[in-house]
Amino acid sequence: MYNRKDKAIAFLMISPSLILLAIFVYFFIGQTAWYSVSDWGIDPATALKKGVEKNYVGLDNYHTLISSASDYEFRLAFISTFYFTIFFLSSCLILGFFLAFLLDQRIKGEGIFRTIFLFPMSLSFVVTGTIWNWLLKPKGGLNILPNKLFGTDPLEYKWLNSDTTLFKFEWLKGGTLFYLGIALFTFALFTYVAQKRNLSGFWVVIAGLVLWLISAAGFWDKIWVPIDDPVRDIGTYQGYGYSAALSGIVIAATWQMAGYVMALFLAGIRGISEELREAARVDGCAEWQVYTRIILPQLRPIALSAIIILGHISLKIFDLVYAMTGIDNKYVKVPGILMLKGFRSNEWARSSAVAMVMLFAISLVIIPYLWSNLRTEKQS
Repeated sequence: MYNRKDKAIAFLMISPSLILLAIFVYFFIGQTAWYSVSDWGIDPATALKKGVEKNYVGLDNYHTLISSASDYEFRLAFISTFYFTIFFLSSCLILGFFLAFLLDQRIKGEGIFRTIFLFPMSLSFVVTGTIWNWLLKPKGGLNILPNKLFGTDPLEYKWLNSDTTLFKFEWLKGGTLFYLGIALFTFALFTYVAQKRNLSGFWVVIAGLVLWLISAAGFWDKIWVPIDDPVRDIGTYQGYGYSAALSGIVIAATWQMAGYVMALFLAGIRGISEELREAARVDGCAEWQVYTRIILPQLRPIALSAIIILGHISLKIFDLVYAMTGIDNKYVKVPGILMLKGFRSNEWARSSAVAMVMLFAISLVIIPYLWSNLRTEKQS
């Protein structure tokens, strides 16, 4: 056990880092939060004048992001980030596990293949974006690959400029979609807690019934902020959904991070006792059953860690998108691009509001994970 003197010395040693962290992280987070509820930049021409006043406007900037017909770009960016996260996580987990499965077969040259698969992670997102920007040119790279390999006509797909939108939905119906997401998450969380605390299934059913009653009452539709002006500019509005132009970015991001997931899964697989696998085979399990019933269940903590890390990366993705599409691509929008455009046009309050929304989204992913790890450490 540590005595008070040891704790005081330890605190003294880390105090410089705590002070710097408080100044350069939390102070600026607080400052950004203040700017997000001010009117700084509502008049871009005077935003940088000396002594300009910053008046408190409450949540007006957030209301504008969610409901203003003229600010549809933020909603497009937020939805694009959501879809990017889903496809990026899914492709990394599937491809990463598949590569780990192949390397687990004790193939020759395993070390070489492991290095090749893991190498892209050593590159920065800017380098990856530049490389894949070349590969995804409309008249080069992947589009001419079928012609080079099979002599067929080259493709004409616009990887980064496709105007196709999939999984479309109306923002006015966002209340229902938002409710469904919250309801599913809450029900899953309640079920998990009930299992951990040995609560009866009766309470799980009651929780589901309460959520259904809230949905039937239309509660979430009543609090959902509608679009201020239903008249939209058809020339610029593309509809909310998954922009096919994100596919190239998903491919590039997966190429870079799938090797990392492979390394995590491979380490987890190699950490499982070989005797356990042999016992399963002796009991009559086929090889695929060994993976589905023995290996995969024991890889859940690793998969969760990978989801948290990759989810954090995907929510704050900026450099890869910037390197591949720049800031003026109307088909690919992410919050980081909007923040950059806002800062360049002196819209400081609006850009700060975008930053705070993304900080909140990232916190929803990171804080439960850190809290769970802290509880695990205390219990051990």
